[in-house]
Amino acid sequence: MHASDSPPFAAPVLIVGGGLVGASLAIALDTAGCAVTLVEAAAPRVDTQPSYDERNLALARATVNGLTSIGVWRHAADRATPIRHIHVSRSGEFGSVRMDAERQGVDALGWTLPARELGQALLRRLDECRHLTRLAPATLRSLQSQADGWLAHIDTPEGPRQLHAKLVVGADGTQSFVREQLDIPAESLDYEQTLFVCTVTPEREHGNRAFERFADNGPIALLPLAERRCGLVLTVPAEEADEVASMDDERFIALAQERFGWRLGRLSRPGKRYPYAIHRVAAERLVGARAVLVGNAAQTVHPIGAQGFNLGLRDALTLSELIAEAGDPGDAALLRRYAERRAEDREGTMAMSHGLVRLACLQQPLLGPLRSLAMLACDRLPPLQDLLARRGMGFRGQPPRAVLERLP
Repeated sequence: MHASDSPPFAAPVLIVGGGLVGASLAIALDTAGCAVTLVEAAAPRVDTQPSYDERNLALARATVNGLTSIGVWRHAADRATPIRHIHVSRSGEFGSVRMDAERQGVDALGWTLPARELGQALLRRLDECRHLTRLAPATLRSLQSQADGWLAHIDTPEGPRQLHAKLVVGADGTQSFVREQLDIPAESLDYEQTLFVCTVTPEREHGNRAFERFADNGPIALLPLAERRCGLVLTVPAEEADEVASMDDERFIALAQERFGWRLGRLSRPGKRYPYAIHRVAAERLVGARAVLVGNAAQTVHPIGAQGFNLGLRDALTLSELIAEAGDPGDAALLRRYAERRAEDREGTMAMSHGLVRLACLQQPLLGPLRSLAMLACDRLPPLQDLLARRGMGFRGQPPRAVLERLP
């Protein structure tokens, strides 16, 4: 009998995509004792998974709480750098916003961690899972709707397999095949920007400060790393990307210095540069019949404010929380509750990131004084600063229980 003729394998929850969010969801469900199957196109190694790349992730405080609750953070904590201060400003304007961990009564607002290091921690934690079936490398070829779930046709190195799932989760990124199979439309916007990421060494100690600075041609950010290094995120108009990519280190660091300024003194020793085109993609809806989208498959946001993975992890932890309390993971009422729970956080975060790009980086001189006054208000008025800090730490809407503070 051929493999394709074999009876389908029962998979109560099928997750398609083993990147940062998909792996986190699989771990969260395993932690709750739920049986789950994870399908990932890449082999289970940190050097083959595209999302385990050279970006330096700014992990919100809520995100680290969540990673701690599912047993991932203990594999990554010693390679993370705390962010205790955040400074936001705009080139040529007088306003700025400063946030401080001590003022918020916490030891850190967030942490910086290279995506590759988080990927390694996720792989180590996946190896500890007891209720997880991993198919990697494997490729989802099609989904066939059935009365009580989905029949998934999957290609593996050993041959084709069929899985019957009560719930299919699309965690397969911006160009989601699951979203396409579910016939869920998505709004797409090309920001016509490219960001370059690398590491640099500042002349002065970073002091666990993170900086974000806006300008007409896009934002630039510096994130604190170990050994006095900083993670640089430089955004340029897409038409300048080839020129920036071809710059030697001296010209590139001069551009970064011009854009960032001298708050940390002279920047030097840029590491290898990695370019990323920036797009916004928003699924028209999060759920379908016995199916749900999470992470970049549901929404891909501009990296301004570093909200992408933080938002996706809250998707994953909210979904796992609801599934753990239910008998049927694909129940329509459960999926409606998931969409309702995620609405405020999702819509607010997407609006914030898009609004910052359009307002903070807009070439409009008349907006300058208003922007500066708005920044001063956020900096000087405690209620506004506290609200901004809380949202920056990942506490918005109805967060999943796993991310809530567990302070003595």
